[in-house]
Amino acid sequence: MVLRTRTGRPVHGVELRIIDDEGREVPADGVSVGEIEVRGPWVAGGYYEDPAPDSFHDGWLRTGDVGFMDDLGYVQITDRMKDVIKSGGEWISSIDLESTLSDHPGVREVAVIGVPDDRWTERPLALVVIDDEAILTVDELRSFLANRVARWWVPESWAFVEEIPKTSVGKIDKKVLRVRAAEGAFDVVRVTD
Repeated sequence: MVLRTRTGRPVHGVELRIIDDEGREVPADGVSVGEIEVRGPWVAGGYYEDPAPDSFHDGWLRTGDVGFMDDLGYVQITDRMKDVIKSGGEWISSIDLESTLSDHPGVREVAVIGVPDDRWTERPLALVVIDDEAILTVDELRSFLANRVARWWVPESWAFVEEIPKTSVGKIDKKVLRVRAAEGAFDVVRVTD
């Protein structure tokens, strides 16, 4: 049952809504994506001695999570706001791209970050660690994605790397990757259709 794979429903007494970039609530249709906000009697209304105005919106706590809600109230978290790629007014989930690319048998590890783009504001850059026995090309990975994600999600920019930096708890350190990308540390292959 698909509901078992969802993140879950809000607990009793907590309201949850999904907000788009303009601050409008999106429909609970299982498709429309936005930032998750919550409020309730035991949800903080602010931080002690730190107003953190960006963390609160009209009494709602901005969770920093991106996701959608279906008509039964089940929520699915799809990414973090800081990791979502905003391309041409649409959101691309770096986590979904990473998960899909990880399914390729020749990919040992992958990270996807947003990089500046003159036309679309941001576009995904896929950083791929190839499995020891594999020989992969950018065209092969793009073809692999073609029937698995929306066409406009498929990255034009790719880099094959030896390793992907991790935080102290073993998560991909996307802050480090963004800095390295901005510094031009990766040998990026750019494909244009």
